[in-house]
Amino acid sequence: MGLSRVRAVFFDLDNTLIDTAGASKRGMLEVIKLLKSKYHYKEEAELICDKVQVKLSKECFHPYSTCITDLRTSHWEEAIQETKGGADNRKLAEECYFLWKSTRLQHMTLEEDIKAMLTELRKEVRLLLLTNGDRQTQREKIEACACQSYFDAIVVGGEQKEEKPAPSIFYHCCDLLGVQPGDCVMVGDTLETDIQGGLNAGLKATVWINKSGIVPVTSSPIPHYIVSSVLELPALLQNIDGKVSMSV
Repeated sequence: MGLSRVRAVFFDLDNTLIDTAGASKRGMLEVIKLLKSKYHYKEEAELICDKVQVKLSKECFHPYSTCITDLRTSHWEEAIQETKGGADNRKLAEECYFLWKSTRLQHMTLEEDIKAMLTELRKEVRLLLLTNGDRQTQREKIEACACQSYFDAIVVGGEQKEEKPAPSIFYHCCDLLGVQPGDCVMVGDTLETDIQGGLNAGLKATVWINKSGIVPVTSSPIPHYIVSSVLELPALLQNIDGKVSMSV
């Protein structure tokens, strides 16, 4: 960690600034209601949603060979087929997917205290949103939570040659803001992408948001700092800058 003050903060989006996991869960609950009320499914409704959740967690998306809508509709189609048997039901799969997606987006909001924090931080440092994922999916989330005005720049991994944890995307972010890696702090909830990426790129500091207090496996990348909420960041940045003052 260099002796310069923090000049820029890179924020992850999902489960760092917005509750993507919670929004997805609410989407699944709406689909379960639909399957039970309109199609008279019983416990199969929960099973289908559980299967889709597993498919989403293992998802490999290649933007040049497929579109995210087709891929995710297929997750639902396969889950229905695996649970219920019978003929493929693309129409039902589409209905489930679009209900899940629209409900999820409705619940992707930037909380007022997070908006206030970003507004205050931006008076002192430059802010950049750095999110991995498919271009369409991430841009829809950004639109839904209306966070554009809080950042000096927004970088979506799916629009770049490489995503986090590749150093190249971090260097691109530095170039956009006119700063050096040693001026920047990365804040995110995923050790393998946010923290490893920040370490790979030689950023000043990495901050891991560990909401649930999980103990990482020993082989995991080690963040410089751990907080349980993104709202702890302003005090932490003062601490980081305080260490610089004492060193100088």
